[in-house]
This record gives sequence, structure tokens and C-alpha cells, in this order.
Amino acid sequence: MLRKLAEPFVAPGPSGVAIRTRLKHLTPADEKVLRLVGAHLGTLASRDLKARCRDGLGHDAKAWAERKRDLTPQSSSRWAGAITKASHDQWALARRCQLAHLQSLEAAVRTIRHRLSLPVGEKGGKGAPGGYRSRQEWHAKTRRLHVLENRLERERADYKAGIVHVVRGGKRLARTRHHLPAAQLTEAQWRQEWEAERCFLQADGESGKRYGNETIRVSAEGEVSIRLPAPLMELANAPHGRYVLACRVRFPHRGQEWADRVEANRAVAYRIHYDVQRGRWYLTVSWQIPVTRSIPLAAALADGVIGVDTNADHLAAWRLDVHGNPTGRPRRFFFDLSGPAGHRDAQVRHALTRLLTWAQRCGVKAIAVEDLDFTAEKTREKHGRKRRFRQLISGMPTGRLRARLTSMADQTGIAIIAVDPAYTSKWGAQHWQKPLTSNTRKTTRHDAAAVAIGRRAQGHPIRRRTTPPPPDQSDRVGHRTVQAGWGTPGREGARPRIPGPHTRCVPPDYGANAGNQNAQHRSGRSAEHESWQQDSLPLSP
Repeated sequence: MLRKLAEPFVAPGPSGVAIRTRLKHLTPADEKVLRLVGAHLGTLASRDLKARCRDGLGHDAKAWAERKRDLTPQSSSRWAGAITKASHDQWALARRCQLAHLQSLEAAVRTIRHRLSLPVGEKGGKGAPGGYRSRQEWHAKTRRLHVLENRLERERADYKAGIVHVVRGGKRLARTRHHLPAAQLTEAQWRQEWEAERCFLQADGESGKRYGNETIRVSAEGEVSIRLPAPLMELANAPHGRYVLACRVRFPHRGQEWADRVEANRAVAYRIHYDVQRGRWYLTVSWQIPVTRSIPLAAALADGVIGVDTNADHLAAWRLDVHGNPTGRPRRFFFDLSGPAGHRDAQVRHALTRLLTWAQRCGVKAIAVEDLDFTAEKTREKHGRKRRFRQLISGMPTGRLRARLTSMADQTGIAIIAVDPAYTSKWGAQHWQKPLTSNTRKTTRHDAAAVAIGRRAQGHPIRRRTTPPPPDQSDRVGHRTVQAGWGTPGREGARPRIPGPHTRCVPPDYGANAGNQNAQHRSGRSAEHESWQQDSLPLSP
């Protein structure tokens, strides 16, 4: 039984903006001050995060004020506010991740229990897995069930008590310390990355203050100054305990928007961080914007739509007109998701840029994408031995691609329509792959899925329309061709045989059949409905 499909909707626009630039031409004194300030504040942030995790569910506004009051003498009131807020946000994020992990464990335990209850080798049905293949696998899963049950019990106890496990700098980097040869790092290189990740140089903005931020201030001309913590006041080179960097910054992307906010003294948040691999310092600026009001779905689809199928290494796109017919040729936008996170993010950004440029060139105001979420679909208990498939769906940047596409499309006036991803690949290949293949064009399964996604966004069925039979309007050469199996309910086939005389005259009491003929979408109307029809003549005077 097919599940109920969700209605397509226009994805809301972004609620914030973040831009980044490089801090060029820093002097050795500037880099020394940045490292000292970042290390000092990072130490305070680690202590505060420990205190926040210790409070757990008993944390309240009074405890928050006490933590801020303890940090103020060692930094400043604004630095203390930034540190405590960052600790609270990190605890809340860890709490949400803990809940997601708890739900994943519960799903795994349910799946294993169900499969262990079935005989070995029994096949599963739709929506329900079968038994395990062999007795050895059944025994191994029995042991794994005990492990997961113990882990689930421990996680439930931690969640109920409000205990979270957080590592400032990242758990992965902390574990790398014990496997330096495998990571191809020396202890000095690892130490440099560890200190850079635990550095704290970020401050939220405040409207009404000069340039929108009193802690890290950037003027409209690009001058960067930092309010030094109390123990480092002797390093100041400007009044009021501030240190002014020797460099000037500029923002090529959205620089005018940032300058307008700074000149109007509106809140702007800053973050300074060090890239160890490149040996460069960067400044990230962010601010909130009002969410763009979503346009109606019908208005977004007025000029057609571009359906996009997301894959592990490319985006398959096809343009559809207002009637749901694919026009032109399919397009593919490739990206490479190997390498570090920065490279992967850049690859996704470049692919989306090419997609949006093509959409603007076509004059289309809407792009349809699948509302994918693999958080509950990539577990080993659900897909079993399909390791390559689990790695495939785990590597697909569905969340990041959706968020970045929405934010990038907001500036171009193109609406992003999210559709239900159910059966798009299967039905697209079934109904559209063969008809769209020719001697000069080989249509792939992904191209056909893009057509199915676009049609679902427009409200059209994925199934193609019925073709009238040749050579005339009768069914003598066979039933109407429609891409549906013989067992599909409601399938259009040959008309059933109607008892009665096989003549061209219409029986006087067969008006219902004439109405059914009109319902077959044949050209013209049946004889009974014509205005020139003659009444039946009496057979006797």
C-alpha cells in the first residue's frame, strides 16, 4: 500500500546572513595579540561550559547570572555575556543531538527484535524487513541487541538527568591525538589545530551601539578593533582598552548591506578564527534579516519549473513548461564531495551557482527539489549488509544543499519548492525514461526522476497521459496505450463488449453509454447528443 504523499510547498527564505573575508597584512604583533586573547577567552569558555553541563536541567536565569558575574572580572561584561550564551547554545545543541541518538537507538532495537522474532531466511514484505539470512547472523545480532539495549538504557538515564557529553574542539580531533601516525600529523601540528579549534573570538552585536558591536568593532572604512580582556589590558594600542589591527577589511559579497547596517549602528555579530591548513586569519560577519514572505505556489509556477534530482555526485535537472512537459535537454551539474569540509562546501556552492544561472537564463521562477531527510534511513539495522548504499546516502549533502540553495535563490527571486520524495525515481524511470530516450539522447534514471519531481511540484500526476489508439477512434488495434501494468486498478483497457445488435444505429434506451463515450475524451460527440439526430420512426402506421 502506498503511503500518503505530502503536498508540495514553497520553502521559506533564510533568516540570517553570514559573509566572510580574510584578515590580510597582519603584523606579528597582531597575530600574537589574537592568539593571546583567543587562548585566554577559550580557557574561560571551557570552564563555563563545564559549569553549564554540571547544572544540567537545574539551570535557570539565576545560575546564568552567577556564571556571567564570575567571568566578568577576568574578561569584561560583554565578553562574559558572549561566553555564557555560547555555552548555553552548545549545551542545547548537544541536548538535541542526544535526543536524535536516543531515537536512533530505539529504532535499531525495534528492528533487531522484529527480525529476531522471524524464522531464519524468511523474506520480508513491503515496509517490514524479513528474518536474518543465516544462523550465524542471527546469533551475532542477538549479541548486538544486548549491546544496544545497554547503550539505550544508559542514554535514557543521561537524557532524563540532563547529562550531556561535549568536547570543546571536537571529539574527533580529541581522538586523533591517540592516532597521530594514521592521521599523518605530528604532535606539534595536532596541538596547533587543537588550540585553533578551542580559541574563542566571537561576539554578538547590539543595536544602538557604535557600529553595532562594542566588543569586536569594524568601522565602515574597514578598521578592526577588539576590546581586550582585563588581564591583557597592557597590550592595548588605542584608548579604552582596545587593540586596533593593522589591516583593513572589505567584503566583496554583500559588502554594501553590511556597510548600511554598520553606519546605522544595527546589531552585527563577528567571529575571528584561524585556518591552520592555510595559515590565514578570517573574519566572519553575520546578522539577522526578516524572513522573505513566500509567494503563492501558483505564482511561482506561472513560468514553468525546473525539477532537480539530488545525487551523490551531481544534480540532474530538467525544465518543464506550465503543462508539465519536459522541454529542451536535461542538464547535469557535477560536484566532488571528497576531501575536507571546505572543499565539499565549495563544490556544492559552485554547482548551485550554475543551476541558478541556468534557471535565470531560462526565465523560470521556481526550482523543485525533494524534501530529503536521511537521518532515520541510513542505519545499519535498516539496510543491513548494504554498506555501500549506506555510505552513499550518508555522503549526500541533503540538509546543507537545501539550506544553501534556499539562501542563494533568495537573492535571485527564484522560489524553491519542496516536494515529497516518495517514488520519484521509481515512477520517473517507469513512465518517462523510455519515452524521452532517442537516438541522439540517452535519458538516465536521474533525468526521469527530475521530470517526476517537477510534475509533482506542479500538481500533475507523474503518470503520462493516455495516447489515443491508431488508426482511427476505435479500439480494433488494441487497448489504449498507457504506462501502467495489467493489474493496476483503474487501468484503461479495451471497452467491454455490450450486448445487443451490432449496428450503427443507437438504441433508444442507451443514453448512458453515449455519456460514457464522451467521458473517453474522444474528439467530437456521440451520435445521441448531436442536434441533427432524427427521432425513431414508428414501425407501423
